[in-house]
Amino acid sequence: MNIIDFKARAEELLPEGANYDACLACGLCASGCPASGFDGMDPRRFIRMAMLGMNEELSTTPWVWTCTQCQRCAQVCPMNIDVSVLVGVARSAWPKDKKPKGIVRSCEAQMRFEGTSAMGLQTEDFVEIIEETAEEIREDSVQFKSLQAPMNKKGAHFFVNQNSREPATEPEELGPLWKIFDYVGADWTYASKGWAAENFCMFTGDDDSWEKMVKQRVDAVNELGCDVWLNTECGHSFYTLWKGVERFNLQANFEPDSLVTYYAKWIREGKLPVNSDWNRQGLKFTLQDPCQLVRKSIGDPAADDLRYVTRKLVGDENFIDMQPCRSANYCCGGGGGFLQAGMNEQRRAYGKRKFDQIQTTEADYVLTPCHNCHSQIEDIGGHFGGNYRVVHLWTLICLSLGILGENERKYLGPDLAKIGLAGDNE
Repeated sequence: MNIIDFKARAEELLPEGANYDACLACGLCASGCPASGFDGMDPRRFIRMAMLGMNEELSTTPWVWTCTQCQRCAQVCPMNIDVSVLVGVARSAWPKDKKPKGIVRSCEAQMRFEGTSAMGLQTEDFVEIIEETAEEIREDSVQFKSLQAPMNKKGAHFFVNQNSREPATEPEELGPLWKIFDYVGADWTYASKGWAAENFCMFTGDDDSWEKMVKQRVDAVNELGCDVWLNTECGHSFYTLWKGVERFNLQANFEPDSLVTYYAKWIREGKLPVNSDWNRQGLKFTLQDPCQLVRKSIGDPAADDLRYVTRKLVGDENFIDMQPCRSANYCCGGGGGFLQAGMNEQRRAYGKRKFDQIQTTEADYVLTPCHNCHSQIEDIGGHFGGNYRVVHLWTLICLSLGILGENERKYLGPDLAKIGLAGDNE
């Protein structure tokens, strides 16, 4: 185990004009952190221990794997002190064989193949799944008989990433995304290299692996000459790529953007003429703000776009916001590699605060444009006895437009599963 001088590293990370002597130990960071109390640790204690030179204790505490690095501590801190960065430093001190095996395996899988999939999906399999799924859509729908899912299209406007979960385990969830692209006439492509959205190497604390993953993806976009790297409904991939570009000084000849931003743009432009007429039962919806997309990356403009899209989809009167929300929202507990860490008891205890938030809204569905949030919120709902479902934005967009296929309704309950299908007479 490497022992790190945390006081020196903490001094390096101080924002301009801040100093630890001025820290009032107000406790805002600890009170706003759902991981507070695990292993006898919280953000405030972590900082005080760093100032006291308790380097061995901080280099060995397992608390650093229960912190999701969501940065809510920095968001509420009067001096913007970001404990999550020190957590990343602490993670780097752990020997590889002592780190959570699930996170390490996901990183190793990414590094093994040129597609950079954390699920180890090889390029030839990815390409085959894309081709077969697109062909099925063309055969099943007259409206989309010419639908394409391009691969390695040079000069396409959008380079689209894809979370490995869809092609690996639920390819039927690819269809709604492609139908939206087709509907608006988007010029887009996948790539056989660097296509995967997830990046768990950052969460291992191994900067060399993080840099390698980001460089592979940046090189893939540059090679095709695309204008925009478009992050789909996956939260942490946006942060890990663009933060990595800045951190490792990589040459990216493109701009990053979020699919959520384009959902809002296309709705405003009339290219996605969605409405809430399908919500005949007045079902209630709430919204999860992914930490990696909102608080850590784009900020409240992304949160505003999320709410604009949601209100258009479900109706103003059927949207109930969690409190707090936007950049102040609580992390659900799915980020930072927590889902892969194997610490299920701690992860669910962390998620109880999010579960309580959701239950307070009395919503029937939770919308979230993030796979880790999606999985975690589903899991805590089952664990704590919730009565809500979790759904992707692309599902409701296609449902509203009347283009959602019968096999594309995995996350819809019986109240919505038949809407828009033959025999729907309600």
